[in-house]
Amino acid sequence: MRKLIFLAAILTAAFTAPARADLNVFACEPEWGALSKEIGGDKVSIYTATTGAQDPHQIQARPSLIAKARGADIAVCTGAELEIGWMPKIVEQSANSKLAAGQPGLFEAASFVRLKEIPARLDRAEGDVHASGNPHIQTDPRNILTVAKPLADRFAELDPANAAYYAQRYADFAQRWTAAIAKWEAEAAPLKGLPVAAQHAGWIYLFDWLGLHQIVVLEPKPGVPPSSGYLALVLATIEKQPVKMVVRAAYQDGRPSEFVSERAKVPAVTLPFTVGGTDEAKDLFSLFDDTIKRLLAAAKS
Repeated sequence: MRKLIFLAAILTAAFTAPARADLNVFACEPEWGALSKEIGGDKVSIYTATTGAQDPHQIQARPSLIAKARGADIAVCTGAELEIGWMPKIVEQSANSKLAAGQPGLFEAASFVRLKEIPARLDRAEGDVHASGNPHIQTDPRNILTVAKPLADRFAELDPANAAYYAQRYADFAQRWTAAIAKWEAEAAPLKGLPVAAQHAGWIYLFDWLGLHQIVVLEPKPGVPPSSGYLALVLATIEKQPVKMVVRAAYQDGRPSEFVSERAKVPAVTLPFTVGGTDEAKDLFSLFDDTIKRLLAAAKS
């Protein structure tokens, strides 16, 4: 009798236990964790290393991140040197050869996108300059679509048993995403041509997509906080070339934007920048819903 009860317990556990994911994904940024979920569905287990409240340039290779990387089958990152200060350390200390450069387990989204703002010369004295170009590709939804197919293909390469599943998930996402882009572009039509200021030079892809015209950046050099003296120069530029708003990412200190906003009498706009940057930006679709909504509200004020 005891044996029957024991056998029944085993069978019950087998049928009720959650299915094990086929791929363990280490996503460097929230946007790639969200895209991995769209493509991977219930076949992937995703750990996202950063949040929308963090500057992706300034992450520490913490033991908790190293531990998560140790069991990953693939790291889905931006690349283009965005994670240069922390991801190589995590890969090295995790001793996970799957995630090493050149291996299928390292997926760098920026390698599939034509990057903008490639520097003519490299000089670290010029601030946070990326040799390959501006890495913040996720602010243009068309880049998300460009990355989605290679990501689905990479999942299929690493997990061929579920290749058809990943292909179907990609096809469904691409259809919904293409329709969403058309909707966002129609909604954002009033923004085309508007002059704006940016706290950090991280918005070139978003601005080019929507036709916004960047007049001035509040940072004297990328990643270098502005002094009050430099902000006075920014205000002098805005006096000659008025802007409609000052844009910053949710993870950034809002004081420079608020300083310029108050004196130039224009709204300061906080954009999510990535999934989780604002309460409303819960996934990829709501990320751009919220971004467009906030820009339109500022343009009307």
